[in-house]
Amino acid sequence: MVGKRLKASERRATILAVAKVLFSDKGYHGVSVDEIAGRLGVSPAILYRHFASKEALYEEVLNEIACKRESYVEVVVNSAGGFGDVLRGITHIYVASVSKDPDYLRMELQSALEGSDATRQFFENRWRPFTDLIEYSLKELAGQNRIGPVNGAVAALLFQGMIREALYAKCIYRSPRYHDMDLGALVDHLIGLFFRAVGYVESLDPGTLPG
Repeated sequence: MVGKRLKASERRATILAVAKVLFSDKGYHGVSVDEIAGRLGVSPAILYRHFASKEALYEEVLNEIACKRESYVEVVVNSAGGFGDVLRGITHIYVASVSKDPDYLRMELQSALEGSDATRQFFENRWRPFTDLIEYSLKELAGQNRIGPVNGAVAALLFQGMIREALYAKCIYRSPRYHDMDLGALVDHLIGLFFRAVGYVESLDPGTLPG
């Protein structure tokens, strides 16, 4: 419960934490302000002192997620410059971050079911570093005759689907099928399969990204 004498910043943080859990479990439309207030042990009026509406609260929950966006700069700077190096590196950063906060995955699932354009766009943007890297790099590699012609948009969709499903299996469904497999090892295996599917050989890549 929220104590009566919490500082405004502490109360706001508590509201956001509880709201994120409820939104991830039931989606935006499945949660009412009264339910959030009830879970906190306060009146709805307390919530409205901090957030003008349920929509404003939901947007702030998304903003909290956005503020924790992963930084891939170090991976790019410290990599050998090859497509495989960078894709593998940023994927592991993303997976480690998301696996620590499975509520993010649940909100992504709920947003897909609810069909909100704004929310869907938010989660699509979270995947953009991967889709842009894959589309650009495969086009470059094909132009250098180092792989065959590949539809970059389709390949990016394939990759996104694989990684998302791995996260769902390990962090949401907790599938017994993959219980004994480390998430990092599972992701590495999927990345390897993806490279084989597009005809990319990591060991032969001296660097494909722009300098």
